[in-house]
Amino acid sequence: MTQQSSVRLGVLGAGTVGSALIELIGARPELGISLGKVLVRDLGKDRGPHVPKHLLTTDMDAVLDSADVVVELIGGVERATEAIVRSLEAGKKVVTANKAVLAERWGGLEPYLAAGQLYFEAAVMAGTPVIGPLTGALRGSRPLELHAILNGTCNYILSQLEQGTSYDDALAEAQQLGYAEADPTLDVEGFDAAHKLTVLARLAFDPNTVWDDVKARTVGISALTPAHVKEAMEDGGRVRLVGSVYPADGAWRAEVRPVYLPPAHPLAGSASSRNGMVFRGDAVGEVFISGAGAGANPTASAVLADIIAALAGRPGPSPLTEAAPLPTDYLSADYKVEVLGTVL
Repeated sequence: MTQQSSVRLGVLGAGTVGSALIELIGARPELGISLGKVLVRDLGKDRGPHVPKHLLTTDMDAVLDSADVVVELIGGVERATEAIVRSLEAGKKVVTANKAVLAERWGGLEPYLAAGQLYFEAAVMAGTPVIGPLTGALRGSRPLELHAILNGTCNYILSQLEQGTSYDDALAEAQQLGYAEADPTLDVEGFDAAHKLTVLARLAFDPNTVWDDVKARTVGISALTPAHVKEAMEDGGRVRLVGSVYPADGAWRAEVRPVYLPPAHPLAGSASSRNGMVFRGDAVGEVFISGAGAGANPTASAVLADIIAALAGRPGPSPLTEAAPLPTDYLSADYKVEVLGTVL
C-alpha cells in the first residue's frame, strides 16, 4: 500500500509508545509517511536511534502547523484534550490512544466523532482489535452483554496472588518490572479499565453512558488477598478484574469489579499479559477476542493502523446515535457474579 508522500504526520509525545511508533514508521517506507515535528517535554532526553533529534520540539504549535494528521500520545486529560480539540478544529484527522480523554471528554468530541475525524483503536486493548469489530461487523447484531479483561497490570498481580504472593509484594514486583506505575491507582483501583469500558459501552450499547456513573460502580483489586483467589481456584476458576455492560433495571449498566470466573468461561484463561473481550449479540451469538492489551509495540501497531486508515480516507469509528434496545426476557449468567470483597 502506497500513501502520498506529501502527507505529513505530527506526533505529540515520544515516550515508550511514541518512540515505538516512529520506529515502526521508519521500517515501513512503502507507506510513504512523512514525519513532521515531534512534541517532547525534554529536548535533551535520549530517545534512541529511531527518533530524529532534529524533529523534536517543545512547541505544540510547531507540531500542529507541520502536520496533516496528528497523533496524540502524551497521555493525561487536560493537555491532551486541548491538543486533540485544537487539531480537530483545524480540520486535521487525529489518532489517539488516550482512553481517559475519550471517557471523560466524550461530549466535546462528539461532532468530530460523527464526522469520522477521530481514530482510537489503540485506546482499548492496544493492538488487539475491539473498537473496529464493535463499530463494524458486530453492529449487525443487537447487543446483549459484554464482559472484558482490560488491564494487564491487574492481571499480573492476580496471577501472583494465585502463587500465594501477598498483594503488597505482587504490586512491588509489578512496579519493579515496569508493569505498574509508581502511583498505581489508575490500574489497581480499576479506573484504567473503567475508562476503556466507558468507551466500549458508548460504542456498542448506549452513547450516553456517563463516566461518573461507571466510575462510581468501579471496584479495584487492592483489597484482594491470596485467600480470595485460592478459593476461586479450588474448582478450577479464576479471579479477574472484569468490566461488564449488561441490562439491569431498565437500562444498560456498566461496571468494573473483581469477579469469580468459572473454569469454562472464555475469560478465565487470560494470562497476565493478555486482555480479552466477550461480546454476545442476538444474531451473532458469542464472540471472543483476545490478545496483547498493552505494551509499546502492540499499541504502536494499532496507532499505525489508524494512521493508515486516515491517510487512505477511511473515517474513524462511527458512534451510536441512540441506545441499543434492551433485550426482553434475557438473563445473563455472568452479570450476577458479585464483587469478591463483598462475598468471600
